[in-house]
Amino acid sequence: MIIAIDGTFASGKGTLGKKLGAHYGLPYLDTGKLYRAVAYKALQTEHSLDAGEALAALAKDIGPKLLSNPALKSGDIGAAASKVAVHPAVRAALLTFQKDFAAQDGGAVLDGRDIGTVICPGADIKLYVDAERTVRAERRFAELSGYGEDTTYDAVLAQLTERDERDQNRAQAPLKIATDAHLLDTTDLSIDAAFSAAMTLIEAVLAQKG
Repeated sequence: MIIAIDGTFASGKGTLGKKLGAHYGLPYLDTGKLYRAVAYKALQTEHSLDAGEALAALAKDIGPKLLSNPALKSGDIGAAASKVAVHPAVRAALLTFQKDFAAQDGGAVLDGRDIGTVICPGADIKLYVDAERTVRAERRFAELSGYGEDTTYDAVLAQLTERDERDQNRAQAPLKIATDAHLLDTTDLSIDAAFSAAMTLIEAVLAQKG
């Protein structure tokens, strides 16, 4: 079973993906980490975030150790990752990694921006997770503050708004709802409530498919 989760930044899709993976015993991949890893390497080596081909070369050398680096959680890396992700060459370089992960025996859970539309268009379950922008900004501000990062709610909101615009309007693989995806609005939901709602949607689809 392949579960594809797409959605806006800080909507809760990552936490949901982890919980669903654990529940169904499926490996989980936060595909956003791949782009954050490329951004991290680019900043560390002083590559321009506008140099698509050079960034694609960095993308081909992403490994598990880098994906577990806590530095990838920072706000600056997240903002840079959104800029890195607009380059078709970078997306092409990371495509095989993601498709191979999804093709594991038994399936997988993946979350990102183009999982249900590009990476796994034939996924058994597709969810699109969203929440009101101000709520997402509050969540992200609390997360960054918890890491000890020096920022403000207004700065986080501005950065989030910029990321939404870039994700939804890039030329290749923009963030959009797959035609067969199920919308999950987490604006007023706790983590447990969002998980329960997702489970209800998934079990209904599985029951329908028999």
